[in-house]
Parts: sequence; structure tokens; C-alpha cells
Amino acid sequence: MTNRSKKELIKYRKKHLGKNLSLSYEEPLKIVKGRGQYLYDENDIAYLDCVNNVCHVGHCQPKVVQAGQEQMAMLNTNTRYLHDNIINYSEKLLAKFPAELDVCFFVNSGSEANELALRLAKTYTKQEDMIVIDHAYHGNTNAVIDISPYKFNGKGGQGKPKTTHILTMPDDYRGSKNIDEYMLELSQIITNLEAKGKGIAGFIAEALLGCGGQVELPSNYLKQAYKLVRGAGGITIADEVQIGFGRIGSHFWGFESQGVVPDIVTMGKPIGNGHPLAAVVTSSKIADSFANGMEYFNTFGGNPVSSAIGLAVLEFIEEQNLQENALEVGNYFLAKLNLLKSKHKIIGDVRGRGLFIGLELLKESREPASSEAAKIVNQMKKECILLSTDGPYNNVIKIKPAIIFTKKDVDFVVDRLDIVLARQE
Repeated sequence: MTNRSKKELIKYRKKHLGKNLSLSYEEPLKIVKGRGQYLYDENDIAYLDCVNNVCHVGHCQPKVVQAGQEQMAMLNTNTRYLHDNIINYSEKLLAKFPAELDVCFFVNSGSEANELALRLAKTYTKQEDMIVIDHAYHGNTNAVIDISPYKFNGKGGQGKPKTTHILTMPDDYRGSKNIDEYMLELSQIITNLEAKGKGIAGFIAEALLGCGGQVELPSNYLKQAYKLVRGAGGITIADEVQIGFGRIGSHFWGFESQGVVPDIVTMGKPIGNGHPLAAVVTSSKIADSFANGMEYFNTFGGNPVSSAIGLAVLEFIEEQNLQENALEVGNYFLAKLNLLKSKHKIIGDVRGRGLFIGLELLKESREPASSEAAKIVNQMKKECILLSTDGPYNNVIKIKPAIIFTKKDVDFVVDRLDIVLARQE
């Protein structure tokens, strides 16, 4: 296999890969190996990965890798044949949900899961209009770009489609509204649609907002929103692509932290620990409405290899008590970051749950410290720690490591971050 230099790789990418395919960091990394919470470059330098929430239980986790290898050596085919793996995996996955959510659809990515969720909602309600939270990102297909303000209101976006309705992001730190005002805004959207003789197909939201800047929704936000949406005949969709599978520690799913049961739940990223697997879980009544004569067939969704890998991920989370680890290590991380906040004025807010953490940076004027956040992330890379930024102003340092992260890892990150932050002062 050709071993190209970073310069050669960048040159080829610019010429032969899509120009909107970005690279992380001012000086891009060439990563050749992953183990646990570490990524390794071509010189075998280890980088502590604090942001790759795809490899949920660690890069190249041996149990997960072995499950895929063994099944791939035996059989991989589509779901038109009977096979135990998809059934065994479905049983294990559904056991993590409330009893009324009892039907699985398997797909290949979070984007595809959210696209299917839209089809289910629109088929069930016979409506087209969707309600979303500002700055949300739900995937990269046409249909889910249309419900992703992060994309359609961002660079190159075409603006809001007529069938999408945006709620103000309920950010307790920056927001000026209380929960009653947010619910009034939702009620007004529903009332305006009804005045035009329309209903709503559904409302899709994360319980903790990723691209919004690692923002946790106010207590009871989803409970009240779901009541309004269902009262108007709409379907509620919980996007768990970023926050599911024990990441927040206190609960296995983000929606549980809000005390609600959605009509549809979508999953991706961590579900296969880097393998292209995703899922939609819903109720029998919604699934049955979708069985209208048109077959839903997915060539790779739920194949024996993917199912074996998904099952191995769930088993490993349970065997190693990783949800509990996410809670304990996450609480330790938040406490250490709050100590940093008391030392460094640039830290405006520390927030999150479990190993889903945001660090919002502000200038002395209280304006977003966007350029400073970018500099800090690049300087942390030089300290062999990988971070990234997010939020409407890209001034939030996001921290979403594998849930095998340890307190020793936290100490290393916080110690280095303390040094890097001091350089900004």
C-alpha cells in the first residue's frame, strides 16, 4: 500500500475529493491507528481523543472487532433471509426502551435513521410540516438538511423550507426566555398552521443539543413540548445519535433525562462503534401505518455482520458498567473544569451531563471568544489532546470522548488546558 506524505494526501484530496470535505486543525493530522481512547499518527505519537463520539466504547475495541471479523468470515447478506443475529440484536436493543417502543428498523447512518423517522411521521399523520429547534443538525440527506437550521441557515444553505418551523434554542446560559415563553412560541406555530388548515407531522429534538453548543434542555421542556405536539396530532421524535447509549451517565437515553417517552427514537454513530449501523425504534401503531404496501428494504441495514457488531457494543457497555463510568468520570470532569473556570475569566460556562460536556468561552466584553476557542483547540492538539468547537458562534469547546475515559485522562486534559488557557491571558 502506498504510504503518502501529509502534503501529498492534502494535494490529492484538494484535486480529487469534494472541496467541501474539511480537515481538522490548522496542521492536519495523518492518523494511522486507533486504540481505546487514543489515536496514533504516522510517527506513532498518541493523541488523547476527547471528541470522537463515534467510537463510543473505544477505538478498535477488541470484543467489537472480533464479533465483526468472525461473522464476516462466515456470512454477510441481506434481511430477506432468516438469521439469528438481527433477532438477537433487536431483542437486546428493545430491552433498553419503554415497552411501547417495540419495533426496530435498521439502517446505515444517523442521517438515514432521521430520514426514515420523517417518512414514518409523515405517513402516520398525513402531514408535511415539521418543528425543530434552532441550530439543530439532524443529518446530511436532502430531507434532513431541510430540518437542520445548522445547515440550511449556515454557509451555502438555502434557508428555511416552508414546511419547517424553528423554535428558539432554549439555552439557559444565553437565553432570555423562560420555559412558558418557549412553549408559547411552540403553541403559536401550531395555531398559525391550524389557521391555514394544516397540521404538523412532528417535532424532532435532542434532549441535549450537540451543534447548539452542548446545551441541556431546561427541565420539563420536552414533557411540555410533547404534550402540545401530540395535542395537535403530531409525532414526537427523539434524536439520540449524539447522546444515546449511556453517554450522559444518568440515563441510557437522553430523552429519559426529560421524563418522556417519544413516539420515534433515532440512533447512529455510537451504535456500531464506528461501523456503519443505525436504527429507528418506534411503536407498533406507527410502524403498522408505514406498512402500506410499499416494501421497505435496506440492502445493508440489519445484516448479520452489523447486527453482531451492534450486539457486541451493547454487551460491552453492560459488562464494563460504562454508563456508570460515564456518570462518575463525567461528574469528575465537570468539577475539575469548574475549578478552571474560577481561574480563567475566558471560561463563561461549564455545562453538560456525563461525558457530553461543553466549555463556552467569552471575551471580557462577554462576546463569543470564537477565534480564541479555535486557537486553544489547535494548541491542545500540540499537547496531544484532540478537541473541537461547536455552537452558533463556534466558541464552545466540545468534549465527547469514548465512555471508557478515565479520571487519569481527565487530569491530563485539565492540566494541559490550564497551561494553554494561561497563555491566552
